[in-house]
Amino acid sequence: MAYKVFYMIFSADTVQSGYDSPLGRMVLAATPTHLAGVWFDGQSHQPDPKAWSIDDRYPLLVKTKEQLSAYFLNAAHRFDLPLDLSPGTEFQQSIWRALLGITPGQTSSYGALSAQIGKPAAVRAAGGAIGRNPFSIIIPCHRVIGAGGALTGYAGGLARKTALLQHEGTL
Repeated sequence: MAYKVFYMIFSADTVQSGYDSPLGRMVLAATPTHLAGVWFDGQSHQPDPKAWSIDDRYPLLVKTKEQLSAYFLNAAHRFDLPLDLSPGTEFQQSIWRALLGITPGQTSSYGALSAQIGKPAAVRAAGGAIGRNPFSIIIPCHRVIGAGGALTGYAGGLARKTALLQHEGTL
């Protein structure tokens, strides 16, 4: 059995755990085989996790916490986690995959990402897909900036986006 939250369908066997990051509490979710999401608590498009059981020792969630901690300690800026992108539309998935190609210390624009996936006129749709990225930090949507270098939208808030870019040495 599955249930729909906003635009995504989550497996009934989804489990969750909390993570206290330097930028605030995060909710991590996983299925038996994949990471299902990483959200700052209260961010835009965050699903309601009330139906998910809590398991702070769930192996994939423990691994996710370890990798997030390494990221915040500047010991790593890349993640090695199995991500479940399937709840997103084909377009969203293509944008999320393109985001994975933005390396630490680099930024890209909404227009560049939409062009990269072969849809140069889909800049606004790319922005919508980026805003619904279910893997904060892991899929680095914070590395997307507006035309001319303007810091625009971030589901976790512009203060967090700024902090993440500063952490990575981009700002």
